[in-house]
Amino acid sequence: MDNPISRGTLVKADLMMVMVTMLWGASYLFMKMGLHSIQEYNLIALRFGIAFLVAALVFYRRLLKIDGKTITYGFLLGSLLFLCTSAVVIGLKTTSVSNAGFLFSLAVIFVPLLVALFSRRKPKKRVMISLCISITGIGLLTLNQTFHIHAGDSLCILGALFYALHIIVTGKATKNVDAISIGIIQLGVAGAWGLLFSLLFEKPQLPSNIEPWSAILALSILCSAVGFIGQAVAQKHTTPTRTGLIFSLEPVFAAFFAFIFVGEILTNKGYVGAVLVLFGVLAAEINLKKLLGRRNFLYTMSRSRESGL
Repeated sequence: MDNPISRGTLVKADLMMVMVTMLWGASYLFMKMGLHSIQEYNLIALRFGIAFLVAALVFYRRLLKIDGKTITYGFLLGSLLFLCTSAVVIGLKTTSVSNAGFLFSLAVIFVPLLVALFSRRKPKKRVMISLCISITGIGLLTLNQTFHIHAGDSLCILGALFYALHIIVTGKATKNVDAISIGIIQLGVAGAWGLLFSLLFEKPQLPSNIEPWSAILALSILCSAVGFIGQAVAQKHTTPTRTGLIFSLEPVFAAFFAFIFVGEILTNKGYVGAVLVLFGVLAAEINLKKLLGRRNFLYTMSRSRESGL
C-alpha cells in the first residue's frame, strides 16, 4: 500500500525535523554556557522546569484529558530523559562541545542493538559494521596519547545509551497515548528529578547574570519545549528512516556552533574520528543494498523507456 503522506507534508515535516535537530545541536553549547555559573542538576531543574511550564500553558487543554497510562509512560520517559541529560551535562565539564555532540549521536546505533538484544535476535550486518566504524571514530576522537578516554567522553556515550532507551520507549508509548501530552509530562518529570538531586547534592540557585539566563531560557524554550513537541508533531508526518537520517546532523550542528561561538577546533585526528562516527551513524540508517537496488531498477526503467520497450 502506498504511503498516504503527501510530498508537501513530507517536506514540511522534514524541515521541522531539521529545525529541531539544529536546536538540539545548539543545546550542547547552551549547556556549557549555563554550567559557568550554576551546577549540573540545578541546570537540569531549570531547563526542564521552565520548559514544562511553557508547554503546559500552551497545551493545557490536552493535560486536562490525560489518563493513568499517559502519566506512567511520561514518568518513565522523563526519568530516562533525566538520566541521559545528566550524563551529558556532567560529561561536558571535562569534554568539548564537539565531542559531546558526536558521541551522543551514537544513540542512533544503540537503538537497533538494544532492539536486537531485547528481542533476542542477531543484529543486522550493517548495524555491526556501523558499530565497528563508529568505535574506530570514537578512538580517534577521544583517546589521548596515553590511550585513556576522558571521563566526560565516557559519560556522553552512557548518555547516548540512555537516550537510545528513551527512543525505544517513546516509539512504543506514542502508539498508545497522545504524543504531545506525554512529551509535556516527561519535561515535568525530568525537571522534578533535577530539582530533587539539586536539593540533595547541591545548593540550588538562580543564574546571577544575563549570559547563563540566556542559555537557560534558550535550553528551556527552544531546545526543550519547541524541540520535543516539534519532534512529536513532525514524526507523525514523516518516516522513521528519514527522521534518523536528519537526526544524524545533530553533531554537525553542535560542532558548527562550537566553532562559530567559542572557536572550538578539533585536532586533525579528531576530525577524522568525527567523520567516522558520523559515517557510522549514517550507515546504520541507510540500507545500501536496498538503495542500490532501487537505483538500478529506476535506471533500467529509464533505459527501457528510451529504447521504446
